[in-house]
Amino acid sequence: MTKIRVGVNGYGTIGKRVADAVLKMPDMELVGVVKVTPDASALIAESRGIPLYTVRDRVEAFKSKGVKVEGVLEDLLESIDVIVDATPGGVGARYKELYLEYSKRKGLKMIFQGGEKPGVAEISFNAYCNPEKIPGHRSVRVVSCNTTGLLRLICILDKAFGVEKVRATIIRRAADPKEDKRGPVNSIRLNPPNIPSHHAVDVKTVAPHIDIETAAVIVPTTLMHVHSVYIVLKKNTSRDEVIDVLGRYKRILLVDSEKTGIDSTAKLVEASRDMGRPRYDIPELVVWKDTIHVNGEEVWLLQGVHQESIVVPENIDAIRGLMNTKGYPSESIELTDKILGLGSLSRVLG
Repeated sequence: MTKIRVGVNGYGTIGKRVADAVLKMPDMELVGVVKVTPDASALIAESRGIPLYTVRDRVEAFKSKGVKVEGVLEDLLESIDVIVDATPGGVGARYKELYLEYSKRKGLKMIFQGGEKPGVAEISFNAYCNPEKIPGHRSVRVVSCNTTGLLRLICILDKAFGVEKVRATIIRRAADPKEDKRGPVNSIRLNPPNIPSHHAVDVKTVAPHIDIETAAVIVPTTLMHVHSVYIVLKKNTSRDEVIDVLGRYKRILLVDSEKTGIDSTAKLVEASRDMGRPRYDIPELVVWKDTIHVNGEEVWLLQGVHQESIVVPENIDAIRGLMNTKGYPSESIELTDKILGLGSLSRVLG
């Protein structure tokens, strides 16, 4: 089997997780990752045998620290089928012209993250909403962590019942755990101080037919985001029906807080650690089963989004979609879930 040759530009919060996921996939080869700083994560990648690349003006910095690089970004682009850009927000857009050169010359495919504006790619993507639209394109944007969480829920319910409208409040973590220079310390900050927040706009880049408005605040925590989501369906349903529908999807983790005592993001993280999840990652969208309140066509619930890992499965599926892999999308989603162990926590926590 010819493997899809993948490169990852950016080896931070998302990039290192996507790289690890690619390493696990039987149909993919991680050719290398790009870093611009010879720091601890570069040393760790080197120790794990992950080929390191950098940009031209940083080669000497790596040499001075004794960190081996295989070449520069252009060398990596020459030898891969797909580049996953996981650089900080706005940086990927600056690399786009370079990627396009290789796309026009050798068919390079490009994946960008939700920190970029929608126009950076031909299509914005969520695996449960519009996977069939990726083949035939050369670039895709995997939407942000919060948007991914909202879309998973909305598109599942839309397929089952039809969605009339969505109103959601997003309680955002202040920073990722390693970002010790960011975030409010003793405050709840409106982000933005108006309605709607950008999350509703982003949802519409994937599901334009959805009537959605969102508000968002930032709170002083680093673990996860929490959403309060109110949805009006197009037909009456019951709580049991909603639970049954959500329970069919491995990228949804229904948590029974009465049974498990897990009623906080901290307890979720601890459970993930105890279950042996690498970096305590929770790529599933967490829905607290006890909070699911259904009244006719109205559904109200609380859900949790692990911002560091929720978009990883979508990145893997986007790779296969761009390469038009046989069996995509259903077989890709199934394989991604199986290899990444998605749904494994449900047997214990649900």
